[in-house]
Parts: sequence; structure tokens; C-alpha cells
Amino acid sequence: MGHPFPIREIARQAGLSEATVDRVLNGRGGVRESTAREVQHAIADLDRQRTQVRLVGRTFMIDIVMQTPERFSTAVRAALEAELPGLRPAVVRSRFHFRETGPVRELTRTLDRIARRGSQGVILKAPDVPEIGAAVAGLAEAGIPVVTLVTDLPATPRLAYVGSDNRAAGATAAYLMGQWLGDRPGHVLTSLSSGFFRNEEEREMGFRSAMRARHPARALVELAEGQGLDATQYDLVRAALARDPQIRAVYSIGGGNIATLRAFEDLGRECAVFVAHDLDHDNTRLLREHRLSAVLHHDLRQDMREACHIVMRAHGALPPAGPTLPSAIQVVTPYNMPAPVG
Repeated sequence: MGHPFPIREIARQAGLSEATVDRVLNGRGGVRESTAREVQHAIADLDRQRTQVRLVGRTFMIDIVMQTPERFSTAVRAALEAELPGLRPAVVRSRFHFRETGPVRELTRTLDRIARRGSQGVILKAPDVPEIGAAVAGLAEAGIPVVTLVTDLPATPRLAYVGSDNRAAGATAAYLMGQWLGDRPGHVLTSLSSGFFRNEEEREMGFRSAMRARHPARALVELAEGQGLDATQYDLVRAALARDPQIRAVYSIGGGNIATLRAFEDLGRECAVFVAHDLDHDNTRLLREHRLSAVLHHDLRQDMREACHIVMRAHGALPPAGPTLPSAIQVVTPYNMPAPVG
């Protein structure tokens, strides 16, 4: 009867003495058949529960490294902290490395420091550039699993990607935009924070492809490199509106939505349809005020829970699982907003 469990643990599970369990396991006889079955059932129960047995007392230090506006990093931190109690009996401690913008070398220095210092895992949101790929390779060589969050780095040795299907999200935005604009004339502004984040590139491709197929006459005006920050987004949007008087709808891929709406208002222009991403604190307020038409949202708590589980599996603390599936895309309006995280 092969098993990995100590006699003491089996005895506790079966409610029998260690001596009785020892006799059953070693076939010494003098034990009722029903008692032998109880020992077998106890071993089977322990096998099913081995995840919890092996997690007791385990502490995982995970580094969360993100280049993203503060509104999104705040949402990620809140989602992770809300999930921590559900990860027990494991203890997950986290170190946060957040930056809104800056040169790539600062981000790679952070990743290189983690590789030298050590970590049980890294959850990463970063631009898809060669320097980041090299830093992820360094983490992998150091035995540190990397899970990409929201935006993927598929050409790197990252362990898994957690987030939504960004092409499908872009196509969903196009479907909503077409339904709500209908036959009304007007151009659509697509706004990216940067062309180096794969998730934004994929959203834009999904949006453009679906719009071309369903509404080929609708012109799209692309805006990029606002970094998702209101301070830089305002001037970019205002200049785009001044150049093109027919812009009357927005698909915001990268954020900066308060500034985008202010640019419309300051020029006395109507934004007939506005589709955005992520229920951060800015978009939550704008949606409640009916200034956004819809927000495409995915459950960050589920994403952070899955990312932590992937790190635990990498260390053998959880049993293997199948491929990580994309997070479900939720279309959120002012009338179906989920409860706040935490």
C-alpha cells in the first residue's frame, strides 16, 4: 500500500492508534477487515487533501512589478489583498514595485535586483521589448517563475499569462460601438497608452478587424503614447479633435479617460459613445455619472488568485493543473456594476 504519509498522520485521519495503522500497513494481521478499510479510506482522503497538508506553514514571497498608471496598480493591490485570506493555509507576502512611466532600463534594473536577491515568483506587467525579455530570462535562470498579468510576453520564458483575451475584448468593443452608433455619422478615436504593450496592440487589432468587417465605412483615428496619464492625454486628444471635427466616439484602450472627456467638453464637442477598459476608481466614478457608455472588465481578484496559484504550483505546493484559461470579459454599464473589491 504505497503512500507518502507518516503513520501518525494516517492514524489522526482514521481516528485509530498508530500501532493499529502500523499493523495494517505491514500486513501483520489481527486487524478487522473494516479497520483495514478505514486505513485505506484515510490514505485516500489524505491524498485528496494533500494540497492542504503540504501548504501548512509555507510562506511565499511574491514580487509584483508593473508599469501602469496609479489607478490600475491600486486596483491590482486591492484585488491581491482581498484574495490573501482565501490562499490560507499558505501565507503569501508581496513586495510591490510600481511605476507609471519611465525608461525601460529602470524596470529591467528592478527585475535584475529581484533575480539577484531571490523571490518565490514575479507577477509582471511590462512592455514587450527585448530588454524586458532578457530580464525575464534572467529570472527564469535564477529559478524564479514569472507570471505575466493583463499583457503578455509570449516570446519570453514566462511561466503563464493571466488576464483576458485582448483580441476578443477589442472585438467586443467594436460590436458595442457599432450597435450604439448605428447609422449616425462620425469617426471613432482609438486611444492607446503605448504601442509597446502587447495587450493594447491586440485590443486595437481586434477592434479594427471587427469594425472593418461590420462597419467598413466607419473611419478610425488612432492616438498613442499618452501613457494612460491625464497630464499627457489631454493635449493629445484636444489636438486630435481639432484636426478632425468628425470624431464623435472613443474606444479607450489605454486609459486617461478623465482627460479625454475634458478635452471633448472644453471644445464643446459631444462624445456619443465611450467604451473603456477596467473598473479602476476613475472609470467607476465616470460610469456612475453616465459619462462612459460601458467598461470592459475582467475579475482582477480571480486573476491575482490564479497568478498566486501558478507560483505555488511551480514550487510543488499545489498539484498540476490544466492550461490557464483567459478571464471572462464582462460588459459593465451603470446598471450592473459589481461590488467594490474588498
